[in-house]
Amino acid sequence: MKTDEPKPEAKLTQSKRDVRNKIIFALSIIGILAGLVAAHIFGIRRKAQPPVFTPVSSPYESAIYANGIIESDQSSGENINIFPEVSGPITEVLVREGQEVSAGTPLFTIEDSVQRAAVELAESNLKAARDQYDKRRASYDIDPESISKDVLDTAKDAVTQAAAALTAANALLQYYSVKAPVDGVVLAVNTTAGSYVSSQGAYNTYTELFDPLVVMGAPQKYMAVRCYVDEILVSRLPSPAHIRAQMQITGTDIKVPLQFVRVQPYVSPKIELSNERQEQVDLRVLPVIFRFEKKDAPVYPGQMVDVYIGRQ
Repeated sequence: MKTDEPKPEAKLTQSKRDVRNKIIFALSIIGILAGLVAAHIFGIRRKAQPPVFTPVSSPYESAIYANGIIESDQSSGENINIFPEVSGPITEVLVREGQEVSAGTPLFTIEDSVQRAAVELAESNLKAARDQYDKRRASYDIDPESISKDVLDTAKDAVTQAAAALTAANALLQYYSVKAPVDGVVLAVNTTAGSYVSSQGAYNTYTELFDPLVVMGAPQKYMAVRCYVDEILVSRLPSPAHIRAQMQITGTDIKVPLQFVRVQPYVSPKIELSNERQEQVDLRVLPVIFRFEKKDAPVYPGQMVDVYIGRQ
C-alpha cells in the first residue's frame, strides 16, 4: 500500500512557519518581562530631594506675604536720579560706583568750551561798559555841561546789564560740572567719558530708554525695604501702630526684623517686575516702606527679598 509523503516544498513552508511562531512567542515573552521590569522600576517611590535652602516661612501665626525691594533709606521717594541740565559730551567721570560722597562733590563734567567762550565774551563786554562809563563819569565830574545826565545814566545801566550777563554766563557754566546734591553713596554710573548726554540723561541701547547719569542713595547705615502688598490683601493690613514685619533674604536663612516707616497711600499697577513702565500687568499693589540697620547683612539696593507683615 502506497502512502502520500509531503512534498519537499510543503516541509520547507511548515518549517518556516514553526520558526516564525517560536520567534513571535519568544518576543512576546521578552516584551512581557520588559513591561514587568519597567513597571517595577517606575513604581519605585523615590525620596524627594532636599531643597537647596530652607523655604521661606511665616514667623507669625497670621501674616501677609509681600515681595520687597531693597532701596536707600530716604525720608521720601526712592533713590536720587541725577540728570544734567545741559547737553554735550562727557569729558570726565569723577566718581565710581559704591563711593561715598558728600554734598557738593563733583560727579562728572561736560564739555564747556562754548560756554567758557561766552563767559569771556561777557567779561569783555563788562570791561568795555565800565571803561565807557568811567570816561563819561570823569568827563561829567570835570564839567557837568560836557555830557548830559541821560547819557551818563545810560552808560551806568549798560554796566549793570553787562554785569548781569556775566553773572548769568557764570551760573550757566556751573551746570557743566554736576555735583552731588546731598551726602550719600553712588549706586550706579550710567555714562562714561566721550558719551553724549542731554537733559533727558544717557540713552540706553538695551532698554531703548534714557537713564539718569548717576543714581545716588542715602548713606547705607540704614536701608529701606519697599514692599508691594496685593490689593486684595490691603484690607488685612494692620494699622500702622500695630504693624510688625520680618524680611528674609531670598536663598538664605538670614532673617532681619523690620521697622515700619510709612505707607505710600496710592494703589498702582505693579511695574517693578521688570522695572519697565511699558509692562502690562493686572496686579495692583500698595507700597509699604520699612527700614532696618544694615550691619553685615549681604543686601544691596534693587535686591528682591521676601517680607511677612504681621500684627503685634
